[in-house]
Amino acid sequence: MSRNFRELLEKQWNSGKFLCVGLDSDLEKIPESSRKENNRETIVAFNRAIVDATKDLVCAYKPNSAFYEAHGDEGFAALRETTQYILDQAPEVPVILDAKRADIDSTNNRYVEATFQYLQMDAITVHPYLGGKALKPFFDDTNKGVFVLCRTSNEGAGELQDLMVDGEPLYKRVAHLVSEKWNTNSNCGVVVGATYPDELRQVRTIVGDMPILIPGVGAQGGAVEEAVLAGKDNRGKGIIVTASRSIIFASKGPDFADAARAKAETFLNRIKKAMVG
Repeated sequence: MSRNFRELLEKQWNSGKFLCVGLDSDLEKIPESSRKENNRETIVAFNRAIVDATKDLVCAYKPNSAFYEAHGDEGFAALRETTQYILDQAPEVPVILDAKRADIDSTNNRYVEATFQYLQMDAITVHPYLGGKALKPFFDDTNKGVFVLCRTSNEGAGELQDLMVDGEPLYKRVAHLVSEKWNTNSNCGVVVGATYPDELRQVRTIVGDMPILIPGVGAQGGAVEEAVLAGKDNRGKGIIVTASRSIIFASKGPDFADAARAKAETFLNRIKKAMVG
């Protein structure tokens, strides 16, 4: 039976988990204590240790494909092995591939096969620029989640995302399209960075109780409390707060997994406190 992303996510939310650990496993930053004979084994060993240390604290994991694709066959194999390990050891935790895919529909069909069938991901991030028809292959798999970039966390994001379209910023137009036209299978979400809490609040009013993936806390400087207050839905749920480097590279020593758990616990406690604030 196929895993359903939204069901998995709701179960984690119901247990009070809103933290997503980003597995941006930069090979150059992996501690010496986790080094193995080759790049694949090193990345997998590091990821397994992080998963073992945090799997009872998270609502999702989010590997960023760039940190795996950079190492060719070894990296791609490490990404697949990492996902399989999560499926085996933390089967209730969904995995979101942060790949920001987008192309014409025939190409997206192949992205769908690679992401959802070969890599066995539960969700993916995508660009809206080619429009809803092009993204339809992603939307059509009702068991998978599709997070559409809306207002991203990076400096300079407003160069395009704040452009006025029909009297409103482009990011709001994207939010309306996702919630009113593209979410016909109730499997869409949006991406809004924690570094823009005002925009996050505005997007929440547009998308209702759709999931919002919120990167940008931790190393990128977004405030957890502001993001939670701006992003939570009227049920007190709806958010996936993502931290990557600040958790997985909390220590450069052999205690990196313990340090990652401690940092994850700190984030989760801050999120929970803000939820009732």
